[in-house]
Amino acid sequence: MLVVLGGLPGAGKTTLGKALAVKRSAAYVRVDEIEHALTRRAKLGPDIGAAGYIVAFAVAASNLRLGNLVIADSVNPVPESREGWRDVAHREAVRLIEIEVICSDEAEHRRRVETRTADIVGFKLPSWSSVMGRDYVPWSSLRLVVDTALLAPDEAVAVVEAEIDAMSGRASLTS
Repeated sequence: MLVVLGGLPGAGKTTLGKALAVKRSAAYVRVDEIEHALTRRAKLGPDIGAAGYIVAFAVAASNLRLGNLVIADSVNPVPESREGWRDVAHREAVRLIEIEVICSDEAEHRRRVETRTADIVGFKLPSWSSVMGRDYVPWSSLRLVVDTALLAPDEAVAVVEAEIDAMSGRASLTS
């Protein structure tokens, strides 16, 4: 199964994705890590276009072929990136859960963006103005929306785990 987390920076995707990966022993694919490696380590410069997503799709597909649950963490800002994840799931013949992670409380979202620290060495976090100015196309497809302004991290994990269990055809272990 492929679980795709999308949403603006600071919404809580990485907190949710890492917790899910640990709890489910899943492969964790984070586009920020890949893009940082391509721009800084491989010295490809800041204008790498869709390269980070292309690499993430390949890494996710490889892990899906091994039978691993894959948690994909990315802003997923445009229909093309969302379709890319759908294509991976289709090609690998696995179930797909698309999740938009939001923080509906703007003051809380801003606080998170302005006070968080980078968990990737050398990674420059976006400013609040760059988060708000980002090209982020509203979703038009069916998805699970997880609002981290309303749910504590463990509650958000439980919501996603229930969806994974339901899609897997088994009862939730947490209910």
